[in-house]
Amino acid sequence: MDSLKITKPVVFGVIGGALIIGVAIFLVSDREEEEEFLVDVTPPIEIPVEEPVETASEVIGSSVLGREIEVYRFQPGEEKHVVFVGGIHGGYEWNTVLLAYEFIDYLDDNPDFIPEGVSVSIIPSANPDGVEMVVGQTGRFSPVDVPPIEETTSGRFNANGVDLNRNFDCNWAPESTWRGEVVSAGEEAFSEPEARVIRDFVENSKPDAVIFWHSAAGAVFGSECNDGILPNTLGIMNAYADASGYPAVPSFDFYEITGDVEGWLASIGIASITVELTTHNDLEWDKNLAGARAVLTYFVGVK
Repeated sequence: MDSLKITKPVVFGVIGGALIIGVAIFLVSDREEEEEFLVDVTPPIEIPVEEPVETASEVIGSSVLGREIEVYRFQPGEEKHVVFVGGIHGGYEWNTVLLAYEFIDYLDDNPDFIPEGVSVSIIPSANPDGVEMVVGQTGRFSPVDVPPIEETTSGRFNANGVDLNRNFDCNWAPESTWRGEVVSAGEEAFSEPEARVIRDFVENSKPDAVIFWHSAAGAVFGSECNDGILPNTLGIMNAYADASGYPAVPSFDFYEITGDVEGWLASIGIASITVELTTHNDLEWDKNLAGARAVLTYFVGVK
């Protein structure tokens, strides 16, 4: 049997090959460890979850008992300005407050509802003390929070016992009437802080029209003081009535009213209507959404 003869070149070749293989294995292993190390220390990518954005409100005054009265604004600065007001008769007409908050939420989710060139302001609760008397809280609430309401004056007046819709400067008198009852109209026109809040807001913002939500006569009423009905009052009254299905009543003559806010607005040349929901409990959402849309569209073509 022949013996195997190993020469120096062969030995060096084997050793060199082994070194090359070892270095390669080391480099591969080191690279894997490096990649593993990088994966371990790299923080996971987190996708932020957007929180729902609530429409900002502005406090424009306070009630007798210091509760805030707020306004919500949409598309401010446009040429035409329409204001919606709920709850001037407090908890007695709590559904008008809830309707106003629902409208705020709707505009927040559907900004295209408002035509170009028109801005909207909403005062959801003009008599928060009266709301608290019935609901037990102010601000947003649910119908389940509201106890059954008797056909009384509960929550209709402010904390001073004044009917705020008799405290404005249109034929004001210290006593007025409501459905045949005598009600207090305050010590003088604008004696009540809630009435002054509306007055100051109107005088500062100079709206083209103001819509007041009330309940529960089921109609749309025009407004006037001593000089007849303004053309734009007739225009928005008919627009709201036609779209909503409520009957239109140009002049309220069921009984004498003095010091009402709509009459005061007429006296300073601002169109205003009273929208009376049919009951004290229902929002009649579709009817009033259609009516609001009709009023906003009406002002697109008005110079």
